[in-house]
Amino acid sequence: MTYRMKRALLGALSLAAMTAASPALAETTIDFQRFFGACDAEWGDKTDVSAAVGECGIITSMVNKFEEENPDIKVNVTTVEWPGYDQLTAQFAAGDPPDVVTIHHSVLGDYVSKNLLEPLNDILAKEGIEPSSFTQASLAGVTRNDKIYGLPIDNWTMLFHINMDLFEQAGLVNDDGTPILPTSVDELMAQAEQFKEKTGKPYFVQNLANEVALYTRNLYTYLQQQDSDFFANPNEVNLDTPEARNVLQMYKDIYDNDYTTKEMDYAAAINAFLAGDGGVQLNGTWVIGDYNAQSETDGTALNKGGYAVYPYPQLYDGTRAQYADGHSLAVSRMDRSDEEEAAIGKFLKFFYDNDYDWARTGHLPSVQAVLDSEEFQTLPHRETVLEVAKIGQPLPGDVQRQFAIQDIVGQEMNAAVIGQKSIDDALTDMQDRINDLLKYL
Repeated sequence: MTYRMKRALLGALSLAAMTAASPALAETTIDFQRFFGACDAEWGDKTDVSAAVGECGIITSMVNKFEEENPDIKVNVTTVEWPGYDQLTAQFAAGDPPDVVTIHHSVLGDYVSKNLLEPLNDILAKEGIEPSSFTQASLAGVTRNDKIYGLPIDNWTMLFHINMDLFEQAGLVNDDGTPILPTSVDELMAQAEQFKEKTGKPYFVQNLANEVALYTRNLYTYLQQQDSDFFANPNEVNLDTPEARNVLQMYKDIYDNDYTTKEMDYAAAINAFLAGDGGVQLNGTWVIGDYNAQSETDGTALNKGGYAVYPYPQLYDGTRAQYADGHSLAVSRMDRSDEEEAAIGKFLKFFYDNDYDWARTGHLPSVQAVLDSEEFQTLPHRETVLEVAKIGQPLPGDVQRQFAIQDIVGQEMNAAVIGQKSIDDALTDMQDRINDLLKYL
């Protein structure tokens, strides 16, 4: 961050008059690095946050609005390819990190352990933000060693996004118009087979090409539903278990029986779902706003019979649960002036005050009052996904290198699902690779 004093020079004034003149408004610069995509062509000059749609549109409009309301503060935005942590680590190593950066709750510990992030308790207190005002899940997600290391802006999870027209064709709709979802692995397989027979299309639309995150989140969710404490020791994972075999076998059966799309990357899977090429897309909270907009647009596949969205169904006899994470705004640790600290405080407070608009993406709010508000709860589809606020479970906060672990889990699970490895070999390799990683932190 740089702090620059700008003075207006008036040539007609004498030197004495210039010396007596008041300085022009000081400008403080915040370097803000984020993911969520680039959309300047559509939203780069927009300041009406309420009109924005989607993660990129909303966060871009929010920054624009903040600058409009705070003309003495300039926000330099750098958009990185998701998730951007290799770049961020390199910036810290070079001594040139951004001031404020988007970080997943699950990743905060990696940077906190190296003393690279600023505790935010004092900054938030100066802005009148009480820790108790956050939801329990979001506060826990950003707290390490009893200190807050990120402003939580949401909690998110994966969901069943459903094409109701195809579910109707498949005979998988209740009398009240809600989708019939499975309550066991056997029911899932039977319904997927019925769906394929009736529609000629796969039950699932999944992005299985060049993908690790989806595999990992699916595994975590269904391990949690079996009460598997696979990270009882945060420094050692236990995945060579019957519970893990159950999950990999289920997803291999889905793949082998053509109940899912194959060889699609993330963008292709979205396009396929929006084109009506399958019944259920496994995707996150962040697409609810976009998909709902599609369902309200004449001529689209989701408009034809409707769009519904639900948490993952409970397929096992354990605790009702599914994996969840969250996004936060973290502040790099460096020497700053009082003005710079104050500018960052204002920036964080702005996001706190506009938590409702960010939650329109589909994410769950981080502020309890917003989560409880009628305004939020009456947004489309929130009544079906609010359960996530109670059942969402992250990995233990002490588990480091969670994104590196995600890569390993996804690679090995993919190998098992598509038949490159046996399930037993994949789980053994998965466990060994993760534990080797954690051994040499």
